[in-house]
Amino acid sequence: MASDEELVGQLEQVWASMAALADVLDEEEWRLPTECPGWSVQDHLVHITGIEWMLLGRPAPEYELAAYPEHVKNDVGRANERFVDSRRSWAGPEALAEFLEVTADRLTQLRTFTADDFGASSWTPVGPGTVRDLLPFRVFDSWVHEQDMRRAVGRPGDLQGPVAEVALERLVGAMPFVVGKKVAPPDGTTVVFSRTAPLAGTTALAVAGGRARALDRAPADPTVQILLDGETFARLACGRLDPAATIASGAVHFHGDAQLGRRVVEEMNFLF
Repeated sequence: MASDEELVGQLEQVWASMAALADVLDEEEWRLPTECPGWSVQDHLVHITGIEWMLLGRPAPEYELAAYPEHVKNDVGRANERFVDSRRSWAGPEALAEFLEVTADRLTQLRTFTADDFGASSWTPVGPGTVRDLLPFRVFDSWVHEQDMRRAVGRPGDLQGPVAEVALERLVGAMPFVVGKKVAPPDGTTVVFSRTAPLAGTTALAVAGGRARALDRAPADPTVQILLDGETFARLACGRLDPAATIASGAVHFHGDAQLGRRVVEEMNFLF
């Protein structure tokens, strides 16, 4: 488990990577669409600014939308959309300047925190927790949106190292929920995700008592083995790809029970 200081360092790293990417974009690239419906490259950077703005305790912009996208289901989502839309008239460099200012202030704040501050109560995406609980989610969220930006402009990066490892841990950690609760196959089912680079690795799960749990090693003959590259794994888990189209493209292969494998891939999105 990463220390508080390591988590703050990972935030600094991913935000620096986002800033370096954004710094070389032209205005056309800022406006390019991404795999998030309705969101441009600029919108992703602004979204991260908005979350950290809120966590700094700054007042939300006095701004309202007439309607919200279908995927927005709660107050946090509505607040996100309002903040993003309030900056859509800005030029890319303006959005970057605000991102740099807000994230610098957030890092300054976090570096003053004591152990008690990191242990203080905080909102997290999965319910009440502590500031310490929240920080890995902030690393993960920032990395996911950085990858959205990078794919849209054709500049891959940040697919290895500590930040990518934190993100992958979150993605892998969601798969027992996907398999055990969303797909809910019978007890005794084993599912193995075999990922090639980037983000290479193996995740093996077994279902018992109606729940899926991680195995230390993959069984020799799993019910289904799902083979895909790590970036496709991440995009499916984050709802960035259409599962059926991805399977049809040949980006995912199955050994064993292909019908079960397809069901798992169709349910991999755990963010929406």
